[in-house]
Amino acid sequence: MRKTAIATMVLAGLGLSACQPEQSKPEEVKLESTEQQQAYGLGVSVGQFIDQKLDSQEQVEVELKRDLVIKGFVDALTAESKMDEEEIRKVLTALDSLVNEKQAALAEQQSEKNLAEGQAFLEKNAAREEVTVTESGLQYEVLEQGEGEKPSAEDTVKVHYRGTLLDGTEFDSSYKRDEAAVFPLNRVISGWTEGVQLMSVGSKYKFFVPSDLAYGERSTGKITPNSTLIFEVELLDIEDNTK
Repeated sequence: MRKTAIATMVLAGLGLSACQPEQSKPEEVKLESTEQQQAYGLGVSVGQFIDQKLDSQEQVEVELKRDLVIKGFVDALTAESKMDEEEIRKVLTALDSLVNEKQAALAEQQSEKNLAEGQAFLEKNAAREEVTVTESGLQYEVLEQGEGEKPSAEDTVKVHYRGTLLDGTEFDSSYKRDEAAVFPLNRVISGWTEGVQLMSVGSKYKFFVPSDLAYGERSTGKITPNSTLIFEVELLDIEDNTK
């Protein structure tokens, strides 16, 4: 009986009770006690998980009817599922395979697009007088020239930086965090390892990093496969590695 009551409340709250006996309007949600907050929080957590999963599937053009998702949830609460566990396992396994295939195809398309756009950008950018191209293909522009020492690949450096994609999307910024980054120079992408060694302390450079000197075919956050990256880097200090 308790599960049936919960399911009826869910249906009524979601406007899916047309086929149910007429119900009185659900009472206003009260979150006065710890138990009420815990119960509501559990429901929100489940809802958010399902919503995020459906959103990720829709991004690769796999769209499921949300009212049926909700109906399945309600039927599970009332032990009235129209599918047995084996059927559910088979269809969800097939769904996972479909989503994975579409994600892989989309990633391949994005990778090819990024590579072509990056090559076109770098070719045009290299023609600018203020841009220097190294043997590896790294491009850089001196914004401010400092007078301090230059680090080696084994040094730990302290920098401020801002990273963007070719379309201007910012994916990382120590300035926004209001905290300079400190890291060993030989433990970052190769474009950084090479580029920062060109800088003297006090300098500020802009680096144009080809994908093979960045993350290559990997994705991370807003960075999709084969992305050419742009960094503004300010070398603040070379840390004492002996400390």
